[in-house]
Amino acid sequence: MTGMTEVPMSAAVACLGAAVWLTGGRDSGARRARLLLAGGGAIGTGPPGVPGVTDALRRLRGRLRPEWWALVAGAVLAVLGASFLPVLAGAAGVPLLRRVRLGGRARRMRERRQDAVIALCAAVAGEVRAGRQPGEALLHAARGSLGLGDGRTAVLAAARFGGDVPGALTAAARQPGADGLRGLAACWRVAVDQGAGLAAGLDRLEAALCAERDQRADLRAQLAGARATAAMLAGLPALGLLLGVALGADPLRVLLHSGAGLGCLLAGGALEGLGLWWVGRIVRRAEAAA
Repeated sequence: MTGMTEVPMSAAVACLGAAVWLTGGRDSGARRARLLLAGGGAIGTGPPGVPGVTDALRRLRGRLRPEWWALVAGAVLAVLGASFLPVLAGAAGVPLLRRVRLGGRARRMRERRQDAVIALCAAVAGEVRAGRQPGEALLHAARGSLGLGDGRTAVLAAARFGGDVPGALTAAARQPGADGLRGLAACWRVAVDQGAGLAAGLDRLEAALCAERDQRADLRAQLAGARATAAMLAGLPALGLLLGVALGADPLRVLLHSGAGLGCLLAGGALEGLGLWWVGRIVRRAEAAA
């Protein structure tokens, strides 16, 4: 019986060792410090004598997306619990975590574009005050700017050759985070058609966009508690398993190899998923209302 217990435990230790190796290397920080203090030797990140293996592990670590660690964690739990159910749960969590990662990346890109649109309005206003014509001011201000995104070519071509600049700006405003370009198009149209000051209109537009950005930041701060609640809900099962192990119990065996444990596992997973969905719904409704 002892031999049967040692086999899965040794396999689990091997899996955990591989995960630690992929995330940070083996004693790389301490070895680098010793080499620097000694004043000689090449500083490496892997074990000596196997550069090919080290490079392969480094490439694997760079290509492994964060969501795939759910599958790695499922494999470790499967070895510890001698069941294939954690592997299935980890595989099911991969697309969910990928969706979360892509959503976060899209949100960061949207925020960067919003900031770039504000900077573009300020730059165009400054170029106009410097004495440039609106088309020339837009050409100079949009150089290297991320605010126009995929519509940069069309907008610059319209500004360079006397085309429909407001129409090109309105088309570029359809990109996520580029809504402020509609205001720039309106200011441009009013300045060209009615002879109003473009710089003054852009100053007011910049102030309005900055106020909207500050409002979003304030809302994000107010929703930090709800996001923390979601993170706490996501971490409670792992904390419960660790407490069970610390108390000397075998929670994985109970959950994965008994009818009552499987029922509790399914009910707990459903309740946690419902809680995460409910918190996410609260956050989304608050953002939409704002």
